[in-house]
Amino acid sequence: MSRVLVVDDSQFVRLRTAKLLREHGHEVLEASNGREALEVYRRERPDLVLLDITMPEMDGLTALREILAADAGARVVMCTALAQKATVLEAIKVGAKDFLVKPFEPERVLQSVERWGSPR
Repeated sequence: MSRVLVVDDSQFVRLRTAKLLREHGHEVLEASNGREALEVYRRERPDLVLLDITMPEMDGLTALREILAADAGARVVMCTALAQKATVLEAIKVGAKDFLVKPFEPERVLQSVERWGSPR
């Protein structure tokens, strides 16, 4: 299964997402902001990153750019609230593979992880 880095400043969202992914056989890494995500990504090289957009210290769009600068082949799925549609479109242009809308539908999360998270 995949190694997935779940990045969100909400501990509840991270725990809920991590639980879902672990129940389906995925290994989960966690980060609470973009800066921490970049550090974990560089160290662990997960198969996929689920990256929130609005976070303290480093927002998701900046983290996306930094992760792709470190690894052009990185696979990142952005996580967003509906109000952030323009930012999602920007993220797709930058190189995000997909996006998930909060609150997450479990089936949609699993579908995106299965599509983009296969080990390289």
